[in-house]
Amino acid sequence: MEPSDSRAQIIWLDEADSTNRVLRERLQGLDNLSIVAAVAQTAGRGQGSHTWYASPGENLTFSILYRYVEPCRIAASEMILVTQVTTLALRDYLLGHGIEARIKWPNDMWVGDRKICGILIENILEEGTLRESIVGIGLNLNERGWPADLPNPVSLSELTGRRYDVRAELERLEKEIRRRFALLDSADGRKSLQEEFGKYMFRLPEEPK
Repeated sequence: MEPSDSRAQIIWLDEADSTNRVLRERLQGLDNLSIVAAVAQTAGRGQGSHTWYASPGENLTFSILYRYVEPCRIAASEMILVTQVTTLALRDYLLGHGIEARIKWPNDMWVGDRKICGILIENILEEGTLRESIVGIGLNLNERGWPADLPNPVSLSELTGRRYDVRAELERLEKEIRRRFALLDSADGRKSLQEEFGKYMFRLPEEPK
């Protein structure tokens, strides 16, 4: 699995409309687990038609590239593994800050009844397998000034009473993602991802089963 070094390439931009779009444009020149992050993201997307709110410089808004080569090939029918790697890494990261988070199906992280993180995954398929995934992550880090129309947001700072260095926290989170991504190399690793995801995932009552 590439790259062999222990740190990802992290490209910081002062501003981007969408880090997913920028990463896709630079796709061919990037190694596995490379990251494009933005201090200010002007058109961040959530699920469906939703947008992602984040004050410039206060939160983590970034996209990470997953590239699948042997031994971690993923069939299109198993693409839930992408969600499992990402959400469990985020859970690990938050737990490291003393925060117990749950995974709201399919791609949100909640603490209690409040949303702390959203994920947008774009998969690139090739002959029935995943070739790459572009995983956009918006994590509420230091945010406190929420728009009135957001129903249930929360930030890590609100939960802990601390402020965080955005760049240092991205490096910390990247390590958790890298560790979870390595589990794709083996059947046992994939089984552990599935079991943990099932343990910490929930659906809202009105969502179809």
